[in-house]
Amino acid sequence: MNTALGLSLAILFVLGVPIAVAIGLASIIGIEAQGRLPLLLVAQRMFAGIDSFPLMAIPLFILAGNLMSAGGISHRLVELAKSLVGGLQGGLACTCVLTCMLFASVSGSSVATTFAIGAILIPAMIRHNYPKPLAASIQASSAELGVLIPPSIPLILYGVSTDTSIGKLFIAGLGPGLVVAGSLMALVLILCRLRGIGKEDGLDRASPGAAFVSALPALLVPVVILGGIYSGIFTPTEASAVAVAAALIVGMGLYRELKIRDLPEILKKTVISTSAIMIIISAAALFSFLITRSGLPNEIAAWFRDVFDSPIAFLLAVNFLLLLVGMFIETSAAILVLAPILTPIAIAYGVDPVHFGLIIVVNLALGMITPPLGVNLFAACAVANLRVEQIIPQLVWFVLTVFAALMVITYVPAITLWPVDLVFGT
Repeated sequence: MNTALGLSLAILFVLGVPIAVAIGLASIIGIEAQGRLPLLLVAQRMFAGIDSFPLMAIPLFILAGNLMSAGGISHRLVELAKSLVGGLQGGLACTCVLTCMLFASVSGSSVATTFAIGAILIPAMIRHNYPKPLAASIQASSAELGVLIPPSIPLILYGVSTDTSIGKLFIAGLGPGLVVAGSLMALVLILCRLRGIGKEDGLDRASPGAAFVSALPALLVPVVILGGIYSGIFTPTEASAVAVAAALIVGMGLYRELKIRDLPEILKKTVISTSAIMIIISAAALFSFLITRSGLPNEIAAWFRDVFDSPIAFLLAVNFLLLLVGMFIETSAAILVLAPILTPIAIAYGVDPVHFGLIIVVNLALGMITPPLGVNLFAACAVANLRVEQIIPQLVWFVLTVFAALMVITYVPAITLWPVDLVFGT
């Protein structure tokens, strides 16, 4: 069955079949090849895969992100970030990184971050004489913070698929998110200094005090969400509903930029995004069940133990595997298929499952900005009206920088686990 599953999935991917359909068809082919399982299993396992309380957080966080984009929150976060770092040479590029980090703390999605922030900052950087490919590269790489800074949809998926605490994963994402953000800010400052770009980035920026007052309601949203989770007032799933309520209050009641007439279109976008993710989740649940039943995880674990004699070598191998996977497979599908297989092996090597979850997510976040299937890459190019091949020369520096940050995150587990130990205890 393993051969039928792997070969059919590879062929379907090569043929360009949509991810969810490819995983589902490969699973059916595997069942037929095995010959002793009923096809009724397909419906049962696909339903069981999405019959999960924690997964309710996904549509609600997507809805909250869409409400915040339409409610004026993204614009005010941009102005706040610009007031803080916009006075530097290259400050507008730093503003992009910082704003994406702030917006990620309320949206949970890198693609949503790309469109919400990129629609404002890519044109602004172009007006300040940034080369268009560089502006798009900055935005695409910065938006991957959307899956690292909590709340994060990929972290929810990892937690559900491996039975790992989502609350711990959320707080563990803060350290890696800050490392990636700091690395990107250092890179853009160096590039702007070397190329003489961004010398007038400080023009037309508000004072930090005025920008902070304007953005204060937006900044309180992640404080309420994360504070409620870590204080035990509500679960991460309940926090997603609080995020929706907060987005409505801020967008409609305080900023008054979100109108009732906007809600049908926002709900439509949310339903489309949620449906795409949930179909992938249900198909991946069936695929993971068949893989587990076949005994493949145990075979892979035995192979890893024979080939790699230390956690250092194992993690290096996993990093290169996930980098390759992230280039060709959608993030949600990659997590749901690979996390249940790799996490028990990592635990056997003494790697903390929370730390390993962040290694997986950072790896796959890097895949979001690498061809041929980097979703952030396509989103940033759509906003900048560029072809993907036009930004590759500029993008190389950002990929190398994030990869260097990934190595630090992988081999310095304290970056991930220290905040978890501080909040939850050892």
